Amino acid sequence: MQEQEIFAEDQASYLPVFNRYKIVLDHGDGAYVWDINGKKYLDFLGGIAVNVLGHNNKALVQAVAEQAGKLIHCSNLYYTQPQADAAAKLVKLSGLDKAFFGNSGAEANEGAIKIARKYGYSIHPEKTEIISAWESFHGRTIATLTATGQPHYHEGLGPLPAGFSYVHYNDIAELGAKISDKTAAVMLETIQGEGGVHTPDADYLKQVRALCDKHGALLILDEIQAGIGRSGKFFAYENYGIKPDIVTLAKGLAGGVPIGAFIVTDKVAAAFKPGDHGTTFGGNPLACAAANVVLDTVPQEDFLKNIQVVGKYFKDKLQELAAKYPKFIVDVRGEGLILGAELVSADHGRNIVNDCLAQGLIINCTAGKVLRFIPPLIITTAQIDEAFAVMDEVIGKYAD
Repeated sequence: MQEQEIFAEDQASYLPVFNRYKIVLDHGDGAYVWDINGKKYLDFLGGIAVNVLGHNNKALVQAVAEQAGKLIHCSNLYYTQPQADAAAKLVKLSGLDKAFFGNSGAEANEGAIKIARKYGYSIHPEKTEIISAWESFHGRTIATLTATGQPHYHEGLGPLPAGFSYVHYNDIAELGAKISDKTAAVMLETIQGEGGVHTPDADYLKQVRALCDKHGALLILDEIQAGIGRSGKFFAYENYGIKPDIVTLAKGLAGGVPIGAFIVTDKVAAAFKPGDHGTTFGGNPLACAAANVVLDTVPQEDFLKNIQVVGKYFKDKLQELAAKYPKFIVDVRGEGLILGAELVSADHGRNIVNDCLAQGLIINCTAGKVLRFIPPLIITTAQIDEAFAVMDEVIGKYAD
C-alpha cells in the first residue's frame, strides 16, 4: 500500500484526534527510523520518551519473542515470574514497598489518585483534596485530565470530578497557603514534560515534602516522562534528595510495549484491600518480560553515567544554539535527556518541526513554543552533532 492510500484509509476509519505528520513509519534500528518510502530519520522524540533502548534492540526483541512463544497473557488471579521479577526490581530501585502494573501512564496516575483518596479517607472522610500544578499533564482519563492543570484540555468535558485544585509549579508559598489537613495528596511531575520541560528549583521538592508531612498529605511524583533514567538517575527524584509516598511510571518502562506502574510505601499500600483495585491486562507476562529487559539495563551505573555525559553535551549544544540566536531562543532547560529550548513566540514551532522532518530529523514542539528533545537513551554525541547541523540550518532560516 502506498502512503497516500494509507493516509486516505486512516482518514476514513480512524478517530481524528491527532495532528499527524505526513509520513508513514515502517521500521527502525537504534536511534533511526525509516518510512515506507525508504527515507531515513534520526529520532529525537523516541515515541515521546518511550523507546529508551532505541528501535530493534536485540535483547528486547528476543525477550518479547520468547515470552510470546510461552504465555502472552493470563489473569492476574494467577502468578507469573515476569511480573514478580519486575515488581521486585521496581521496589528495590525506588526504595518504596509495593508496585502495581497497569497498561499506561493514565492508568498509573488513576491508581495513584485512587489509593491516595482511599488513604485519606482512612484518616478522615473529608481528607480528599488532590493538589496538582498548573501546566502539568497527568493523562487523558477523566480523573487524570482533571488533575492536569491545563484548562484547554477540560473544555467540553464537564462536569469534572470534584476535589482537585492547582498551584503554580515552583511556588512554595502558594502551595503553603493552599494545602490543609483536608489534602489527601500533592501530585507533581518531578520534571514537567508536556508543560514545557520545567525543572524544580533547588529546594522546591524538599519544601513540598515538608509541607506534605506537616499536613499528613501524601506526595505523589509523576515520573511517567522523567523517570526510567531520562534525568540521568533512574528516578528523577533522586536528583533532589527526597522520596515520595507514591511514584508513577509508564512510557519507557517496557521500551515500547504498553505498561504503567505505581509504586507505594507500605503505609499507603495498607489502604487497599483485595477487590479495591484491579486490571485485566496490566502486568501481563509479555509486558513484564519487556520491562525486565529495561530494568536490567537502564539502572546500570555505566548506562546512567552515559546519559549524564551525553545529556550535558546535548544541553551545551542547545545553549550554543541559543547564544547564536538570542532573539529567537530565550531559554534552555532540563536534565539528562529531557531537554527543552523555548522559542520567543509560538509563531514558528510547528514549522521548525516540519522543516526538520523534511531533512530527516524527528523533533517535537510542546506547550506551543518549546522544542522538546526526549530521544532514545542510547543516543550518541555524534548523533547529537548530526541533529544540530539540521537544527542550525532550520532555525537560522527563521531567525535571520
